Amino acid sequence: MSRISGRPTISTEHVYGLSLRVARWREGAPGTPLLFLNGIGADIAAAAPLLAQIDGREVWTLDMPGVGGSPDALLPYAAPTIAAVVMEIADRLGHKVIDVAGFSWGGALAQQVAIQFPGRVRRLVLMATTPTVGAPGIGWAALLDDDMLASGLKLPTATPLGLAYQSMAMAGWTSVAALPHLKGTPVLVLMGERDGVVPACHGQAIADLIDGAALEVVPGSHLFPFTHAAAISTRISAFLDQPERAQAAA
Repeated sequence: MSRISGRPTISTEHVYGLSLRVARWREGAPGTPLLFLNGIGADIAAAAPLLAQIDGREVWTLDMPGVGGSPDALLPYAAPTIAAVVMEIADRLGHKVIDVAGFSWGGALAQQVAIQFPGRVRRLVLMATTPTVGAPGIGWAALLDDDMLASGLKLPTATPLGLAYQSMAMAGWTSVAALPHLKGTPVLVLMGERDGVVPACHGQAIADLIDGAALEVVPGSHLFPFTHAAAISTRISAFLDQPERAQAAA
C-alpha cells in the first residue's frame, strides 16, 4: 500500500539531465490541471494530504532534485532553469495551460513559472511566500513551525546537496519588477496569521504589485497548507472554480 495520500500515479521524468519523481492525482480529469510546487526540502508525501483533497481536476507535483524520490542534480541550477524543467514536464503530460499553486520556496518558483511562461498559467495561488528571497534557506525555519510541532507533522529530510542546490537556486531571487505584468492573471495570495518564517507583509507586497490580486490571511503559521489541509484545499478549489468575471471582481 502506498504511504502517499490519495494513491497518486507515480512516474519518473528525465529532463535536461535530471531524474524527477512526479505524482498525479485524478489523472486525466477534465478541466485545467493544477501544478503544486512544494517548499524547500519537502517531498510528494508531505504535500499529499493537501493535494488529495483538491477535487474536480488533475493535480500533480514533483520532487525537486535531491528530495524524496528524485536523486541529486549533478550541477547547481537556477530558478529559470528549474521553471523550464517543470514546464517541459507539463508538456509531456499534455498540459498546455495549467493552474499553479506554490508554497514557500515553491511559491517563489510558481511566480517564476508564471512570469517566464506568459499565457500558460491560467490562475496562480501563492502561499506563505515572498517576492524577494534575500538569502539562502527560505523555509528552513519551518522546522520549528508552531503548528508543525503541535501536530507532530514531520517533513522528510532531503539530501544536503539537494537542500544546498534548492537554496542556491533562489538566493537573491526577486520577482518585484516582473509581478506587475501578471495583472491579467487571477492571483490568490494566502498567508498564515502566525507565520514567523514568511510574515504576512510579504504577501501584502505581492498583492500590491499585482493589480487585482486577492490577499487573505488565514489561521495557522508557516505550514498552514499542511496543518490546515482541509480548509486550504477547499479555498484553493473555490478560487480555481470561480467564473472569470467573479475572479476579476474579487
